[in-house]
Amino acid sequence: MQRLLFPPLKALMGRPSLRLLVPRAAPGAQVPLRSGLRVGETGLGRRLTESGLSMVDWHLIKEMKPPTSQGEWEAEFQKYQQFPEFKILNHDMTLAEFKFIWYMEYSHRMWGRLVGLAYILPAAYFWRKGWLSRGMKGRVLALCGLVCFQGLLGWYMVKSGLEEKPDSHDIPRVSQYRLAAHLGSALVLYCASLWTSLSLLLPQHKLPETRQLLWLRRLAHGTAGLVFLTALSGAFVAGLDAGLVYNSFPKMGESWIPEDLFTFSPILRNAFENPTMVQFDHRILGISSVTAVTALYFLSRRVPLPRRTKVAALTLLALAYTQVGLGISTLLLYVPTPLAATHQSGSLALLSVALWLMNELRRVPK
Repeated sequence: MQRLLFPPLKALMGRPSLRLLVPRAAPGAQVPLRSGLRVGETGLGRRLTESGLSMVDWHLIKEMKPPTSQGEWEAEFQKYQQFPEFKILNHDMTLAEFKFIWYMEYSHRMWGRLVGLAYILPAAYFWRKGWLSRGMKGRVLALCGLVCFQGLLGWYMVKSGLEEKPDSHDIPRVSQYRLAAHLGSALVLYCASLWTSLSLLLPQHKLPETRQLLWLRRLAHGTAGLVFLTALSGAFVAGLDAGLVYNSFPKMGESWIPEDLFTFSPILRNAFENPTMVQFDHRILGISSVTAVTALYFLSRRVPLPRRTKVAALTLLALAYTQVGLGISTLLLYVPTPLAATHQSGSLALLSVALWLMNELRRVPK
């Protein structure tokens, strides 16, 4: 399997685009590490553990040191008590319970800093060594800029859940729009990192440009986009707790199409603010994704492909049906945190393999 996915050094050395193995492979080998760190940050699931609003301020350096004494913890707890989540939802929370959600949020923020360092420090080193081509320099700058933007967007999202809303007695939560923007930028960063890694480390296949291959390539692109949209729609599901409104499948309650799909006005608001419509949309996107993956797999069987590409197509099919099973189980069991976190991570795994297959089918430049 290792020889199948990653070519021997001799094969890498023989590629015309490689002047030296180290300058080419070293940046590429760093990107999977950064992608893995990005997965870890996304999969921590602070929204699922309701810990995202436990730290009520943001400091790049100062907050890296957690409270150590009883007095520091009590001061931190008193700051949390001034905000809506404590007043409305957690007014009977103890200091020990607060420490748990605080450390969950602290872990997420420290992991984010680790991701930033994993991008910026190797990039600076490779740049100084002259190992980056002109095109790669632009890509590295864009990735590092996106990392910084992601951190700022995360705090902008948290701030929306700390705002006082005098006319509302609803459970305090972050804006689902800002949550989706935060997740979307994380997915873009992850996809760009993974694509860069695959392009650097895996040799391209010289596939015959037939009509069937052209259709397969287009379907692979469309499927990857559909998987991306499905994962992004999960942010609205999480932000509105839409997984708790209809816990049945395949029907929603007693009907295929629930009556409260269009309760908001104007109608467009329902797609982003009505929990029923948000869950309905996520179901449709999930079913569409697994249908597209199935069609993609059977079309790939009609095209002569290298073994590694066939493995990618089969892996994508297996992950798609696993992800559907996880989603249905999460829904029927009323969204238990471990299962919901696994479903969230499964969406990233599915997106990763969709990108891998896209990369396998990419056109070789002349």
